[in-house]
Amino acid sequence: MKLNLKSIVNRADWQGYDLPKFDIPAMVARTKAAPTWLHMGAGNIFRIFVAAAQQDLLESGDTDTGIVVYEAFDQGIIPASFSPYDNLTLGVTLNADGSIEKRVIASMADAFCGDFSRLCSIIAAPSLQMISLTITEKGYATTTINATPDDAKTTIEQIAAGLLRRHEANAPPLALVTMDNFAENGEQLKKSVLSVVDAWLANGKVTPDFKKYVEKQSYPWTMIDKITPRPSEDVAKMLAETGYEDTAITETENHTFVASFVNAEAAKYLIIEDDFPNGRPPLEKAGIYITDRETVRKMDQMKVCACLNPLHTILAVSGMLLGYPTISACMKDPALVKLLRKAASEALPVVPDPGIIKPADFLNEVLTERFPNPFIPDAPARIASDTSQKIPIRFGITLKERKAKGLPMADLEAIPMFIALFLRYRMGINDKGEKMELSPDPRLPEALNILYGIAFGKAADLTPILSNATLFGVDLYEVGLAEKVQKNFAQLSSAPDAVAKALSLF
Repeated sequence: MKLNLKSIVNRADWQGYDLPKFDIPAMVARTKAAPTWLHMGAGNIFRIFVAAAQQDLLESGDTDTGIVVYEAFDQGIIPASFSPYDNLTLGVTLNADGSIEKRVIASMADAFCGDFSRLCSIIAAPSLQMISLTITEKGYATTTINATPDDAKTTIEQIAAGLLRRHEANAPPLALVTMDNFAENGEQLKKSVLSVVDAWLANGKVTPDFKKYVEKQSYPWTMIDKITPRPSEDVAKMLAETGYEDTAITETENHTFVASFVNAEAAKYLIIEDDFPNGRPPLEKAGIYITDRETVRKMDQMKVCACLNPLHTILAVSGMLLGYPTISACMKDPALVKLLRKAASEALPVVPDPGIIKPADFLNEVLTERFPNPFIPDAPARIASDTSQKIPIRFGITLKERKAKGLPMADLEAIPMFIALFLRYRMGINDKGEKMELSPDPRLPEALNILYGIAFGKAADLTPILSNATLFGVDLYEVGLAEKVQKNFAQLSSAPDAVAKALSLF
């Protein structure tokens, strides 16, 4: 079985696979004639979650157009994982009970990269209702901006240039919907786009009226959650045993791992603020929560600051130190599970209840079903990427909120232990004393470099690190945690096997 439009016509060959239940060529034609949804960032979570939701709507008859996909950052993704397969994706859901669901997703009507003029034409289309993004948090940085719209290179710049064309065409405002995983993401997207516009305005390349137009677009806040590891060789082998032929896994020049298939867990959450000035598909019919901004904020804080993301980061750092190959393997260590539960208990008192999902229920699902799922081949090294950029949100907000509410800092044990574990990880030596390759962290604060390569038992001056409010969200001396972190770090870095010993006694 080959993944292409011709092959899936022979439905009898695809036993055990859920095939599309709508007229794909007709959908493609309607979408190209009048696009309604453009997505920027052709990554795996988009392909198996967002695109699958649109497929649900196509199959139920609640929409008749698909999604146009554009990739600005990694020019290798579209040629490797879209074009050879007629823009089809095989979504592989790995359930905790060992069962597997295989679904061919065909809602992506078109996918391309590099054609800036074509991108601008799509953004200018009056029919377009939304531009969604999954470009990772790094994609919103605008520290360096190209001087003119014609020189736009980054995703944010190209969106701004497309909006200029839309403004010139007198097309109505639309929704710019970031689906990346960080707090107040819609507000950050708006700031990023406007920073580009302001630079062009200062250069005399756009007018004040254009800036007003950009401000009229909506920038809904969202929260997205689905664990989507890189394509797994084990999954590829399983698919091959069913007769599926397109099992090759490719690493692009930008080190993105892609394949014709995407493997992921079953759990999924997408909560979007209902702010769509030019209309939207009925996303709620596809299981997406459409709600108000405050509910999104609460849901995001619950997940990102207490019930999932900080716990994932703890497992990532600890798992690398202890040599665990997967997140599920980490969950077999009772000491790590105890640390996670303690960390969650320290954060939950300052986390609001979003109402649509109870924090205790969400946390229980994470700890008893999602993280322990042995069929999700997610490695600690993947989760540990960019950890220094994640800590101010995943832990710093909890510390700020506890201080603001007058809750005692002296009671905290798990959070200062994690910070010490992170500093121990930055030594680049695992718990056995072997050199360890650290995950990419390109915006790493310079202060952390003093830790790399120091020997066991050697004293380290942590003052410039622990006082760095940018790194931890707070000055750890000011909140009274620095001494506890220093003590933990000294214990963890004293000798080989000290990490395992300290956690067993925690």
